[in-house]
Amino acid sequence: MNLIIVGCEYTGKTTLGENIVKWTDSNVGIGRGFHDHFTIPNLELGEKAADYLLNGPVQLKEMYQRFMIAHHLSRKFFEGPDQCMIGYHIEEAVYAPLYYGYGGIESGAPKRSLLGQRSKMAREVEKELLKVAKNPVLVLMTSTAETIYERMSSDRHERETIKKRDVPHLLERFDDEFQNSLLPRKFILDTTNATPEKTFGEFMTKYKPYVTEDDFEKDFQEKRAEQIELANNSYL
Repeated sequence: MNLIIVGCEYTGKTTLGENIVKWTDSNVGIGRGFHDHFTIPNLELGEKAADYLLNGPVQLKEMYQRFMIAHHLSRKFFEGPDQCMIGYHIEEAVYAPLYYGYGGIESGAPKRSLLGQRSKMAREVEKELLKVAKNPVLVLMTSTAETIYERMSSDRHERETIKKRDVPHLLERFDDEFQNSLLPRKFILDTTNATPEKTFGEFMTKYKPYVTEDDFEKDFQEKRAEQIELANNSYL
């Protein structure tokens, strides 16, 4: 399984990822997980480090994000049954110009990321993904702007990235990047009137045409453990 789940904050990406992991732990083998550390602030970092990155120099952010994305294209990550990510390159293309200080009209990283560069980089990332990944599948999660407003009000994230005024634009930009993606296997999940359980069921239905033997191998758990060890010890 090589999934990339993208979409605006509050559309339910992390929740879907958690439900996929719960299902596969029970039905395939323990070990599946999602790389969900491509947003600034990076929730995988400790509070002090996350604050430093969030408020640090723009050029440092740009370099950190570029290296993070490139690292997750390592062939070692894909020498196994599983490599799943949330946000990744498409989130970078959408969020960087608005919130990170580069990739827009007045880019703070003029040598590396001028206006539109992150979208161009996203297409190059996809070219590499098609070389190293087994059948990568892109999932766009979306909803109405009103639904996101409601979720922002009722269950606000502690380290929120987006701004309410930007939500309509963000939804359009994620759709643009999805439509322009070079990955041929892709589908959309609209969570506007859906519970997490309903969304997971729709995911399972829409993912079914892309199921591979690797997704349900009997020795998945052993292969996944070996894959993790290889990835942790290699930056190639």
